[in-house]
Amino acid sequence: MEKYNPLTDNLTHYLFFTGKGGVGKTSVASATALQLVDHGFKVAMVSTDPASNLQDVFEMKLDNKLIKVDQAKGLQLANFDPVTAANEYKESVLNPYRGKLPDSAIKNMEEQLSGSCTVEVAAFNEFANFLTDPQIDNKFDYIIFDTAPTGHTIRMLQLPSAWNNYLDENDRGVSCLGQLSGLNDKKKMYEKAVSTLTDSLKTTLILITRPQRASLKETKRSSMELANIGMNNQKLVINGVMEKFDDDLSEGIFNQQKNDLSEFEDFINKLTTSKVPLRPYDISSLNHIRLMLDSKQPEESDITLPENNYQNIDVIVKNLIETDKKLVFTMGKGGVGKTTVAVQIANKMAQRNKSVRLITTDPADHLSYFNISDPNIHISHIDEKSALKKYQAEVLEDARKALNSDDVDYVAEDLRSPCTQEIAIFREFANLIADDKDDVVVVDTAPTGHTLLLLDSTQRYAQEIKRASGEIPQSMIDLLPRLQDHNQTEIVMVTLPEPTPFYESMRLNDDLNRTKIAHTWWIVNQSFFTSKTTNKFLKVRANNEIEWIQKVADISDGHFAVEKWNPHFEKELLSI
Repeated sequence: MEKYNPLTDNLTHYLFFTGKGGVGKTSVASATALQLVDHGFKVAMVSTDPASNLQDVFEMKLDNKLIKVDQAKGLQLANFDPVTAANEYKESVLNPYRGKLPDSAIKNMEEQLSGSCTVEVAAFNEFANFLTDPQIDNKFDYIIFDTAPTGHTIRMLQLPSAWNNYLDENDRGVSCLGQLSGLNDKKKMYEKAVSTLTDSLKTTLILITRPQRASLKETKRSSMELANIGMNNQKLVINGVMEKFDDDLSEGIFNQQKNDLSEFEDFINKLTTSKVPLRPYDISSLNHIRLMLDSKQPEESDITLPENNYQNIDVIVKNLIETDKKLVFTMGKGGVGKTTVAVQIANKMAQRNKSVRLITTDPADHLSYFNISDPNIHISHIDEKSALKKYQAEVLEDARKALNSDDVDYVAEDLRSPCTQEIAIFREFANLIADDKDDVVVVDTAPTGHTLLLLDSTQRYAQEIKRASGEIPQSMIDLLPRLQDHNQTEIVMVTLPEPTPFYESMRLNDDLNRTKIAHTWWIVNQSFFTSKTTNKFLKVRANNEIEWIQKVADISDGHFAVEKWNPHFEKELLSI
């Protein structure tokens, strides 16, 4: 596999870097931009990643207006905050109705517009302004975007019913009701933007992934989804590849990466694929970004790590038992290790003679990989695809009775959104949690705060569920109060000792605060700092973790644990 070198690639005018949180999108995109301008090209780079560290890397304040970079002649940067953009967009939709509709109606609309779908549309609005501005187009040789719009957003904007007003008057509701309200005047701009995105002569989608199973799986899914809506000009960059080893930990990482890459060999071979080797330094400064793609790297120097006495997951399990928690959720962004943490908690509680119901809503059903034979652990897997398909069928059947074909198409697309998926599985695990035969229920993946807020009243339950089932299940009515009861429930936040996973976890933390959901404990997973590595390379990375572990210590008020990086962990769990 060749090393990634943008100077030798046949680059298009527009370059979109996309991938899961924490895979290095901003780092690779920034390194690409710097290499291009250092060779005389003019480049504009725009980030819409809410966890972007673009401002820190270039040590300058950024907003949604392009600004010149003194240290890199020819480069201009902008950093859009999609959350801020979504709030501004939300207010533009709500403002005409304030004073005309009851406060309860405004509050309902406000929550409907607070979900991920609205953020997607608001972010796309920022993309579209750049993609369709002829002055920007003519001024730069390359225009780089850090984070591409999702396939769901693009498909929705391609539907004719996205541009009519039926949603404004529709009291039947869809999962992300009204996210396109008030955008009719931008239809032509959006059509041009979508056309540019799907033009292989103008646009390249650069998929960034880590050499790890979870990241590769998500990248493959995204690749297929975006190809289905016409973004076929795709390249794959595998970031963080370990090329050599000299101790047990580094050897374990090397072999884990080799095995995971081999598992996805067919997908990797279908795309033009290159790699970026794992770097020991933190990619958080202009000098390191410039160095990232350089063939000449500095010599490794040994450092002495400070001692630490961080507690591991046992301290959390001990507290869960002492406080007699009935519901335990592991929550965090994809790839941080929610499933393995959930299995650990279940296993350790079962060893202490607790009867445990272990539930996963992960469509990949990673629990099936573990040979969990402890008689005190009872496993339930919610088939997300079946739950979603059932819910979609019920809503569409009802929609066909009252809407024309275009509007039904719009509802069908909306039902493919993340919001709908959450609501569908919410119904399923509400029923499982209502069954209190076990001492404790451990759930791998919790509903987001937005979903809970959307369903936090009888009126909203009725709007989202009654049309499908004819009644509101008692299990769903009972669940939210149980989640808000600190005597019964604990949500364990799982993160990594890195900037992007930490900042994404902070947003989840805010979500939980907003919904008054019980949460106390955090787990910093996959830590090199606590692994006692002797590898010079990994010790540098371990030293970089200290800052992020301390941030978790602060936000959790000391209620946290740190789990060391263990490349053999999943293999060990197979023997449970």
